[in-house]
Amino acid sequence: MLKSLETLDLRVREMCRHAMGVADALGQEAPVARVIYPGRADHPQHNLARAQMEMPGNIITFEVKGGRPAAFAVVKALKIIDISNNLGDAKSLITHPATTTHQRLTPEARAELGVTEGMLRLSVGLEDPQDLIEDLAQALKAA
Repeated sequence: MLKSLETLDLRVREMCRHAMGVADALGQEAPVARVIYPGRADHPQHNLARAQMEMPGNIITFEVKGGRPAAFAVVKALKIIDISNNLGDAKSLITHPATTTHQRLTPEARAELGVTEGMLRLSVGLEDPQDLIEDLAQALKAA
């Protein structure tokens, strides 16, 4: 474990760099209703994130039009990105918050928090960002 800490900074920086490109690409996809990523200028706290953070992280939240059926179709169509409840690996992972991390909340509580049925949370890993973008683009066609 100590050996892996030697390269942690390099790995996290690379994942954050990849996430910016993936977030921007998601913002161009028609089936995507919105992208929530503090590195994007359209994020409501973008300026605060820039002031407080060296890099905006590797977690991207996005909402697929069509609710749960569309979100599940996207997740099932992914070929590179794996489904997981635990985000933050060196491999790209995706989860559906309404049925995983926020499943015990009432629909009203999820709505109050902004967790929709079409929401997906993506943890960008070390794969080639263009491969991730292409994987997401082909999966979004299933939405």
